[in-house]
Amino acid sequence: MSTTRPYPPGDRGPEPSGASGAPGGGAPTASAPDGGAAAPSGPSAGGGQVRRLSFDDQSGVVPLARDFTRQALYAWGWLPAATADQRAAAEDVLLVVSELVTNACLHAEGPDHLAITCDNKVIRIEVTDRGTGQPAPRTPHRAGRPGGHGMFIVQRLCLDWGVVRTPGVAGKTVWADLGAPA
Repeated sequence: MSTTRPYPPGDRGPEPSGASGAPGGGAPTASAPDGGAAAPSGPSAGGGQVRRLSFDDQSGVVPLARDFTRQALYAWGWLPAATADQRAAAEDVLLVVSELVTNACLHAEGPDHLAITCDNKVIRIEVTDRGTGQPAPRTPHRAGRPGGHGMFIVQRLCLDWGVVRTPGVAGKTVWADLGAPA
């Protein structure tokens, strides 16, 4: 279910402060191979690995986000998948990234940042944008109609998801947690 709360569930600590909405706030950024800004992988406050991508002045942000996420999944050992369950889990992560970034493009003037955090049990996807809207699955969901399925898909695939807003800062961060494959 969609939630708006000051802190996400679990043991991830307080949400970030600052304009970007990315976990950890002021991590240094380096140039990514695609020209976007990406932070190097490294441990986060919660002990997981973190990758960040800035979409400043980028076009084709959905495939860019998918490629960035795919590279992270390879680095973290999710890919190549050894089993069908592991392959399905990686595909779910890529689909959720696509849906969240697409929603930011369609409803929020495009995404600003993508952050992906991985620990042993959960992968978190965060997409930050400047939009004022509140994402929610369309109800009633009508599977036979085109469009309007993004947040329904996110809701179905994820352990949990929600929206975090920083007071005094335009926009929001939409986050989603997916379970690691067994």
